[in-house]
Amino acid sequence: MNNKFIRIYEDIAGRIRSGDIEAGSLLQSELDLSERYQTSRETIRKALKMLYEEGYIQKIQGKGSIVLDIRKIDFPVSGLISFKELAQKMGHRAQTVVKLFEEQVVDQTLSQKTSFGLNEQLWQINRVRKVDGEHVILDKDYISQRLIPGLNREICQDSIYEYVEQKLGLSISYAKKEILVEEPTDEDRHLLDLEGFHNVVVVRSQVYLEDTSQFQYTESRHRPDKFIFVDFARRK
Repeated sequence: MNNKFIRIYEDIAGRIRSGDIEAGSLLQSELDLSERYQTSRETIRKALKMLYEEGYIQKIQGKGSIVLDIRKIDFPVSGLISFKELAQKMGHRAQTVVKLFEEQVVDQTLSQKTSFGLNEQLWQINRVRKVDGEHVILDKDYISQRLIPGLNREICQDSIYEYVEQKLGLSISYAKKEILVEEPTDEDRHLLDLEGFHNVVVVRSQVYLEDTSQFQYTESRHRPDKFIFVDFARRK
């Protein structure tokens, strides 16, 4: 089987990751690439299709392929988006690893932290998010068992929000968020590839259903070099 297009994809992807091909630049034309790699334009098209699907380039009609900035990932501050939805924009560059899934009863300390009531039954889930093979996010979730029954490790591996909306038929409505910069904990250092960074960006959220019931408290801990937190603001 001819896997040359995969080798071409891997070469170009590697050059984009290293910065040899700069973000925002125009990738060489199909003709130029076919000459560079001494192969057919059809093979080049397959490699370009793979680069597009994996989030390395964006095809612009009449211009060619624009190289995307993959070093940082736009993460909406005010929007509510699941990691699976974010990952779909990056192709197979992003993965989830479930590190913890267990039941938890709310005590005084946990109640103060999460705003859930005393003795409420929760699901506790810790998930590490990998981007380009590096562990860059630690998501720590507490979810109401009463409001979100039937949760399991497989659902957490895929998408909790998809399960809530599509399987349970509930509407996720809004969230209250705070963003802080903190020193890494021992858990952060153990689970994340911090690469010498001495801070993590922490997003704490209380997430509510349409009837204003809080169903989730989440603490999302990010390696700071991988993310741009974006928002849209309008002066009133």
